[in-house]
Amino acid sequence: MPRAAELHRQTNETDIRLSLDLDASGDPGQINTGVGFFDHMLTHVAKHGRLALAVNCEGDTHIDDHHSVEDIGIALGQAINRALGDKRGIERYGSADVPMDESLARVALDLSGRPALVFRVPWVSYGIDPGNPDRPVIAGEKIGVFDVQLVQEFFNAVATNAKMNLHVEVPWGQNNHHIAEAIFKAFGRSLRQAVRVTGDDIPSTKGVL
Repeated sequence: MPRAAELHRQTNETDIRLSLDLDASGDPGQINTGVGFFDHMLTHVAKHGRLALAVNCEGDTHIDDHHSVEDIGIALGQAINRALGDKRGIERYGSADVPMDESLARVALDLSGRPALVFRVPWVSYGIDPGNPDRPVIAGEKIGVFDVQLVQEFFNAVATNAKMNLHVEVPWGQNNHHIAEAIFKAFGRSLRQAVRVTGDDIPSTKGVL
């Protein structure tokens, strides 16, 4: 039975169509979120998670990227949960340490049925905006035009809706793009490990996840 899900999520802020296949080759489908950097990050999840993911989002990015990024996290989390069904035979746990040049990201997750997020990422401050030297830049404010705080918002939405424990830690790093990329790659690899089917029972002493 294929472990896949398709969903359409529409609100006054976003219109999202998302499809996910946990057992595909890992060649990403079309990913068009309206947020260029985020497209790049989701492509890493698909490639390194060895899953098929297609996303199309029409969002109110004229306001900012928040609603699109968070709502895609909600949709992806729901798709993961649906695709897994009763979770029979899966590994359940996954973890990965992924270096990206000078940065390192550590991700561990548990498809436990209980949502929790621990996010310990010290984004790097660049001090002064070169386009406006009188304005100090808030630590880790932007990667290009992308708000780094949206990385945490995305993973909070995923963890809540996939009903997973998700721990994200960056012990060191000097470039926010590298830090974010390592996180998304590590998440993909951890998810791949956790969803692998290696048995035929429910991996819990409770008998249900």
